[in-house]
Amino acid sequence: MSKSISSPTNHEADVDLSSLTVAAVQDGFSSGAFTAESLTRACIRQIETYDGTYNAIIFRNQQAIDDAREIDRRRAAGDVLGPLAGVPVVVKDPMDMVGFPTTAGWKFLSSKAGGIDLMPERDAPVVARMRTAGAVILGKTNVPVLSHSGTHASDSWAGPTINVAMPDRMPGGSSAGTASAVASGMVVLGLAEETGGSIQNPASAQDLVGIKPTIGLVPNAGVVPLSGNRDVVGPIARCVRDAALCLDVLAGYSSEDPKTLAGVGKQPKGGYTSTLSKDALKGKRLGLYGDGWRNQPLSEEAAALYERTKEELLGLGATLIEDPFAGSGFASLREPTPPLANFDARGIESVPYDLQKYLDRLGPNAAIKTIEQFAEVTAQENAFGPKGVLGFLPNLPQFAAVLQNPRLPPDISQFIDLKAKYLQIFSEVFAKHQLDAMVMPQMREELPALQGSGTIQETTVGEINIAGLPGVNVPAGYYASGSPFSLIFVGHLWSEAELLSFAFAYEAATTHRKRPALMAG
Repeated sequence: MSKSISSPTNHEADVDLSSLTVAAVQDGFSSGAFTAESLTRACIRQIETYDGTYNAIIFRNQQAIDDAREIDRRRAAGDVLGPLAGVPVVVKDPMDMVGFPTTAGWKFLSSKAGGIDLMPERDAPVVARMRTAGAVILGKTNVPVLSHSGTHASDSWAGPTINVAMPDRMPGGSSAGTASAVASGMVVLGLAEETGGSIQNPASAQDLVGIKPTIGLVPNAGVVPLSGNRDVVGPIARCVRDAALCLDVLAGYSSEDPKTLAGVGKQPKGGYTSTLSKDALKGKRLGLYGDGWRNQPLSEEAAALYERTKEELLGLGATLIEDPFAGSGFASLREPTPPLANFDARGIESVPYDLQKYLDRLGPNAAIKTIEQFAEVTAQENAFGPKGVLGFLPNLPQFAAVLQNPRLPPDISQFIDLKAKYLQIFSEVFAKHQLDAMVMPQMREELPALQGSGTIQETTVGEINIAGLPGVNVPAGYYASGSPFSLIFVGHLWSEAELLSFAFAYEAATTHRKRPALMAG
């Protein structure tokens, strides 16, 4: 589908918004084919045409046109602008953005649904960085309640988000709205956040690129937390280069998030696009998924698709190592948290403490200032109760003490011990086999039906979230049903640049992603 965008000279340029890249945007600005304002207006028309179907965006930014005009003014004045200047983007709802409530998908935190609005007095650092880069933020996107699900956004006060790539299948969560906005061409790229699959799952489900960064690379202050020990913010985009450009903006130290001190000096000097090369996989040693990583087999069709991708990787010059984690004890570290069948929640014990810190940051005029007030406002659906969306947390042995004293620094010693074990084995295996990365199907079977009770069966959630390792997923084809198939490259802490280069080389050689057929609503 294409849209006509009026240029300063009144001619119209046909722009395919569903496949528009940052490079194409900047080329359009340079050639005069369109302006930031006209591109923003085109994206708004795209939202008006398709968001009735996909329900990606829950709040629209009425200042977006003015923001775009300011970029056009600065460009005309000869200001030096970065690659994201004038690029339409969205941010995930739990990220604080001045002028908009932060609802975390919960009816109790939305006046539109009869609840109380949490209005931040400051942008989250990641939102502030996108504004400083000149990105035009078109709105905030839908999530499930408290971002609890990696599969869907069906319980959001704003209603369910629909998968653009395959509307009858789950959209992935919790960054469902961001993925749908990007996949449908409402924006060029978007901000997502992950505690347990919430970047990689929706990116994979909707045939997109996602970066789950090393914890500590990107600040996550001002984002409704699930775990200060696992939460990471990262981009979702339609191509690897765009995701890398966005990571350049997001990454770096923030005094609001002390753990980002660990990332100082870990970013490539030339930025994350500086190492992108079509030859990046030549001579690289890649480990493959197997029982040593996780003792869950791939479905028959997923295995067949994986075999095809192995041939592609070999053709690009990579050396493949079968199941390098066999016998390492890595798989035995995984322990789903009862009553959950497939999710290891360890590290989320600290959420009462993390939530109080988040409420503190909202400022003195916030409608909710304490965890006790939060509990009172949401008492009808106690998140930590037996029927709550986080009702599994009391089964983590160190959670009760944190809930009892949410203002005291929490004891998460068991999580720290587990994290250390994951990292030790990971490093030992990489050294033993001289690995540059692991490459795996991001899901071990195709997406579950939208109306069913199935959950996304991923291969890396928990392992890389607990260890804090980075992952980059990239489209890699389709099941016979049309369900997207995605690869994820996983590597050492701070190895985003290398992983992006591998994903870029694979993407450039295979061009698997297809433009989706959009449905107006």
